[in-house]
Amino acid sequence: MKTQIALNTARGLLLPLVLLGIWEWTSRQGAGAAYVFVPLEQLARGLIALLRSGELWLHLRASLLRTLQGLLIGGTLGIATGTLMAQSRVADRLIGPLFHSIRQVPLLGLVPLLGLWVGSGDAAKLLVVAIAAFYPTVLNTAEGMRRVDQSYREVGRMLTLTRGQTFRRLLLPAALPAIVTGVTHAQAFGWLACVGGELLFAAGPGIGSLLINAEQGGRMEVVLLAVLAIAMLAQAMNFVFQRATRLLVHGRSTL
Repeated sequence: MKTQIALNTARGLLLPLVLLGIWEWTSRQGAGAAYVFVPLEQLARGLIALLRSGELWLHLRASLLRTLQGLLIGGTLGIATGTLMAQSRVADRLIGPLFHSIRQVPLLGLVPLLGLWVGSGDAAKLLVVAIAAFYPTVLNTAEGMRRVDQSYREVGRMLTLTRGQTFRRLLLPAALPAIVTGVTHAQAFGWLACVGGELLFAAGPGIGSLLINAEQGGRMEVVLLAVLAIAMLAQAMNFVFQRATRLLVHGRSTL
């Protein structure tokens, strides 16, 4: 068993090591290549400098907090809106056409409008993340609620539960896997929207701001380190959300 795990780990590391070797070889093919393909030694020095100055952590923390805040706002509103659309035909007819029309507009297309409404500060970036998280949460929540079998409502009537009790004890747990899927998608879209919003609204701290400022200053090693930080933090967030949602769904299913 341990041998198989070690073998799988070695196979997983093979391609990254080969790519690193090609990268390092390319960086030594002249000054132009060294600027585009930054030598690994220079990347290491740049990483140490960012860590010692606290600059990397400052920007990562700002982006992470912005993503979580936007996810909380957009996810909460999305679950409420999706539930309302699924439980009320009147609400679905009133909200549905407007929602499905607006979500067809690319998020980048809303950026100029958001800039006019709330400026280019933290409020605009937070709103971009909240909107990105709102869409998938609404869709998955509404779909999950609509797919709940009618027998759950019949059980609620047999137990003489109120509508609120039926929703909390029967309908919501039954729709929870779909809602969790929506929140997971919202987390991924929210992180992408956060970085994109910081690239467009570069004022203030954020990993996107670090990226654009480094590009403008010709600090190629910082650009690459910022890209790596974006990818690694996205992977870490995805791992945490997947573990948390599995525990949540499993816990509800055992109640």
